[in-house]
Amino acid sequence: MTAFSFSASRAAAWGVLPLACALTCALACTSAAAQTTTLADNIVTATRTATRADALTADVVVIDAEAIARAGARSLSEVLVREAGLQMTANGGMGKQSGLFIRGTEARHVLLLVDGVRVGSSTSGQPSLDNLPLEAIERIEVLKGPASALYGSDAIGGVVQIFTKQGSKGFSPYASVSVGSHQHSQLAAGVRGGSDELRYALSVKRLRDGGFSATNPKVAFGGHNADADPYDQDSLNASVRWAFATGWHMDASVLYSEGRNAYDGGPTPFDVHADVQTRVLSWGLSRDWGNGHTTRVKLSRSDDRSTNFSSATSTSRFDTAQEQQSLLHQLPSPIGTVLLGLERLQESVSGTQAYLVNQRTTTAVFAGVQGQADAHRWQANLRRDHNSQFGDATTGLLSYGYQFTPQWRAFGAYGTSFKAPSFNTLYWDSPSFKGNPTTQPERGHNRELGVAYSKGAYEVKLTRFDNRVRGFITIDPVVANVPKARMEGWNLAVEGEQGAWRWRTQLELLDARNVANGKKLPRRADAQLSAGLDHRVGAWTWGLNWLAVGDRFDNATNTTRLPGFGTLDVHARYALNKDWALQLRLNNLADKVYETAAGYNQPGRSAYLTLNWAPR
Repeated sequence: MTAFSFSASRAAAWGVLPLACALTCALACTSAAAQTTTLADNIVTATRTATRADALTADVVVIDAEAIARAGARSLSEVLVREAGLQMTANGGMGKQSGLFIRGTEARHVLLLVDGVRVGSSTSGQPSLDNLPLEAIERIEVLKGPASALYGSDAIGGVVQIFTKQGSKGFSPYASVSVGSHQHSQLAAGVRGGSDELRYALSVKRLRDGGFSATNPKVAFGGHNADADPYDQDSLNASVRWAFATGWHMDASVLYSEGRNAYDGGPTPFDVHADVQTRVLSWGLSRDWGNGHTTRVKLSRSDDRSTNFSSATSTSRFDTAQEQQSLLHQLPSPIGTVLLGLERLQESVSGTQAYLVNQRTTTAVFAGVQGQADAHRWQANLRRDHNSQFGDATTGLLSYGYQFTPQWRAFGAYGTSFKAPSFNTLYWDSPSFKGNPTTQPERGHNRELGVAYSKGAYEVKLTRFDNRVRGFITIDPVVANVPKARMEGWNLAVEGEQGAWRWRTQLELLDARNVANGKKLPRRADAQLSAGLDHRVGAWTWGLNWLAVGDRFDNATNTTRLPGFGTLDVHARYALNKDWALQLRLNNLADKVYETAAGYNQPGRSAYLTLNWAPR
C-alpha cells in the first residue's frame, strides 16, 4: 500500500474533500472584500531563519498575543487546542499533567522551545507545558510535521515555539487583575521599553486557583480523593537587548516560574502535592555582516524540577537540566538562503531515582537552504546528530511548493525524524513501572501533500499527512519497541476576516494505530473540530470558541472508551477608555461533563472577569 493509497476513499467517507471544495468556493466568491493581508508575517520555526509565511512550504500556525487573550484558556495546552487544532489530554485542572498530540503522534514527539531554548523533562521525555505563564507569551508558532532535520531528537510530530514578550521603543507599562470560578485570582504587571540601542522587558505574575477534584472514582492509578486540588503559581520574565555597535547586538533573558500543584493520592488527610519549577536562561551574540550574512552564538540552559510529596514519609524528586550551545551562520546563495549550524546539548537528570546513566551529550552539525523563484518554493535540510548513548542519527527534510495562481498553491514534503528514549523509559524502577534499558530510539518518516487558497485575509488549507514511526515505544503493558506505528489523516484549516468579523476553523481527521496489532493509539480522536468567531462593534469585542472531539480509547488494548464531547466558550471585552478595558470569559457554557483521560475530571462551567490597564 502506498502512502496515499486509500486517501480518496477515506476522505469521501469522512466528507473532507466535498467540505474543502465547498469552503474554498465560498471563500473565493467572497474574498474580494478582504481588508488585510495575513501572509506577510515572518516565521522562524519552520526554517530557523525569519521567512515570510507566503514563502514557506511547511504547515505552520501562528498564535499572537491577541489570539491568546481571546482564547479564554487557562493553560498553554488549551490555547493550542483552540487555536492550532492540536489534540490534548489532561489529568485534571490547572497545573495538572497534560500532553499534546500533533497529527496523532505521541506527547513525547513534540519539541517545545522557548525563545529557541529546549524546555522539557528528560525523565518523562516530554515537554513541560503546565507551569509556563501565559502572560509572558507574545507569540506562538506551531510547526506541524517532523523537524528533526532542523532541531534533532523529539520533533517527530512537530515543534511548538514560544516567543516571550520583548522590549520595545518607548515606555509601556501594563497590568491586569482577574477573579473567577474555583476561587481563582490573578495579578499580573509588567513594563516594556527602551531606545534604538537598548531595549528591555519585565513582567511578573501571581496566580491562585482553588481548583476542583482532579479525579473521580474511575481513576485507575493514585487513588480518588473528592477534595479540591488547587494550583498556585508565581512567575517572572525579563529580557534585555543591547545594540552596542553597528551590526552587533547582544541579548539575555530569563523566564522563571514556580508552582504548587495539589493532586489526588487516595483518601488521605495528607496534602498530596508537587512543588514544580521551570527556569529558562539564555544569552546570545549576533553579528550582521551585511549583504545577507549573519552569525549568531547562543548559550542557554533550561531546568525542569519537580518534588512530589505523596505522603508524610514519601517524597520523590525529578530534576532535568539541559545545557545548549549553538553557532548559526546565514548567507545568501543563488539557490536561496543557506543556514549552517553547529549544536551541542547536554542533558543531566538527578533525584530520588538512581538511574544507571544520568547524563548524555548530543553534538550535531546541520545545513539547510530555503528559497523561491517565480512560482516555485523549496526547502531542504540535512542534520547529523551524535548521541553519547545511541550513536549517530541522520535526518533530512525536502519540501516543494508551486504557486499556480496568485491565490492557489500546492505543496509537498518528505521528512525523517528520530526520538531518543527518556531516562524513565530506560531506567525507571517501581512496582507499577519497569524501564527497559534495551529500548532503542524511534525513527520516523513522513509524507505530506497539500493545497491552499488565499486572498487578502482569507486562507483555506487542506493537508494530507502520513507519518510512520519504526521502533515505536510503548509502555503498555511493558516498555518495548514495537515494529511500527502509523499516524495518517487530513487537516483542514480555514481562516478569514471581513470588516468587523473574524473566523477560524481547524478540522482534523485521524487514523493513528499500532500497525503490529491494528489497535488505535490511546486518547486520540478520529475527528476533532475547533472553531472560533469574533466580532468588533464600537468599544465592544465579543466572540466564541467551539471544540468538538470524537470518541477515543484510553488504553492501548482499546478496551476503555472515552466518549466524545463538545464545549462552547464565549468572551466579551469592553474598552472603558483608551487605557482601561474589562473582559469577561465564560468557559464550557453548557457545563458539559467530559474526560480526556479516564478517571480525571475536566472543568465544568466557569466564569472569569479581568480588568486590564495599558496606557496608550
